[in-house]
Amino acid sequence: MKIAYLGIDLLGSVLDALLLEGCEVLELFTCPVDGVTESNAGVIRTAQERGVPYTLERIGVTDLEELAARGCEMLVCAGYYHRAPVTEAFPMVNFHPTLLPVGRGSWPMPKLILDRAQFGGVTAHKMAADFDTGDILVQERFRLDEREDHQTYMEKVYEKIPGMVHRLVTDLPGVLARAVPQGEGEYWPLPTWEDRTVGPDMDAAQADLILRAFYGYECIYRGKGRGIELIGGRVVPGDPTGKPFPVRGGYVTADKLRLLRR
Repeated sequence: MKIAYLGIDLLGSVLDALLLEGCEVLELFTCPVDGVTESNAGVIRTAQERGVPYTLERIGVTDLEELAARGCEMLVCAGYYHRAPVTEAFPMVNFHPTLLPVGRGSWPMPKLILDRAQFGGVTAHKMAADFDTGDILVQERFRLDEREDHQTYMEKVYEKIPGMVHRLVTDLPGVLARAVPQGEGEYWPLPTWEDRTVGPDMDAAQADLILRAFYGYECIYRGKGRGIELIGGRVVPGDPTGKPFPVRGGYVTADKLRLLRR
């Protein structure tokens, strides 16, 4: 099957699964990333190794017309920052890391952890004019652990993707025919910096929950008039006396630290 692909490394397992199914990628569309918490190096390396043309330019209507002229049979989006125009020339499918229609939005995973949700999941759905609203094609769910974090959540997403891609590629007409409209859904806005901030007056359990929800991404420790950016933060229960990042009932450690001016 000839396809086009939109995405970065966060959901790069979708691209890997498509290639394992024998799909021919006509073109890869990715986007600029910070290179710290988000990367596109993996998908670009895959494109280079396979001689697939790639671009960081935002996909447009002309690109879709050119892909259709080249025999594109499906476009797959997985973690692409931009809204893509929609065409009827070939199916357009997006992979979203929640159980739609709940959890629409560009970064819903932290809220599931902050809300102590029992289940998470992955949805492959038709792309539509509005983000994350198209008919559901394939959906898988999984149970969240008591100490789930952003990284372990995504590992569960990755486990589900190969089977979903297999169903999509091997029975695309059937999958499309069985598509289920989402109906009314729930959009979750991007988390704010306040959502990602811990400090000395916060209980250790709440600080731990926040750091797990954003594990691998930037959080802020704010205390004594200074702000410290944390990546890979964890709470260690115990006496915080003499520790640089105390909370009530413990202290914070992190893989990476950076003093903030704001």
